[in-house]
Amino acid sequence: MPLGFIQTFWGELVLSSFSAKPVSLLPSVLGLHSVVDMVVATLDIRDPYTSEHSHRVAGLAELLAEAMALSPEQCRLVHYAAHLHDIGKIGVSDSTLNKIGKLTAEEMAEMQAHSEIGAMILSKNPEFTLLAEIVRHHHERWDGKGYPDGISGDAIPLESRIIGLADAFDAMTSDRPYRAHKTHEWALEEIKKHAGSQFCPECVSIFLTLRAKLKLNQYQSSKRAFSHHQANVRHHTLMHSQRIRSMPTRH
Repeated sequence: MPLGFIQTFWGELVLSSFSAKPVSLLPSVLGLHSVVDMVVATLDIRDPYTSEHSHRVAGLAELLAEAMALSPEQCRLVHYAAHLHDIGKIGVSDSTLNKIGKLTAEEMAEMQAHSEIGAMILSKNPEFTLLAEIVRHHHERWDGKGYPDGISGDAIPLESRIIGLADAFDAMTSDRPYRAHKTHEWALEEIKKHAGSQFCPECVSIFLTLRAKLKLNQYQSSKRAFSHHQANVRHHTLMHSQRIRSMPTRH
């Protein structure tokens, strides 16, 4: 599906959610959570793993945000942004998104562009400015070696740092067609090892205190069978990846 069509369609949908006038056949006011649900449903049709992954990341990220004593409004913002953090994968080609095996440098660069594409889609509505910024930066690294902008430390929005950590944890603890999930303890040790390089040290410190809550069933890997669906997003590789090169600007 052409990227321009995708951006236009979702841009109009996002814009309509806070519009005072009807847009085409859409209601004059479309609730934020309804927009999120429709976006996630679209992702589910194309890639069931990405949709389920986003649901789990939203729960994990909100749990961490609450533990960090963020305000209720910030926690809701984190929840919504986490649901939408991979929306930009709608603009990644099927050949790259569905590839079985290691991605080439060019394919990895295309995959990394999903954070920019997602932010571009959300930025169509001025009301979604904060959501767009959070989604754009959820793959930045504390040491500045992330993408798309290579910002570091406190320059990365706190909400993005929270989602990035939750994203990595779920990627490691989820079953994929090419490997079984890692244990929670293994994933926590991996996150601890990368505190101060990939992850925000404060986020890691608080996340490690949530061990007991992370063992609850709602945060376990999805048991859904993936034998019928061969999409290989390689989240566990992508989560540790560093910025390959500047991404081309998309229009």
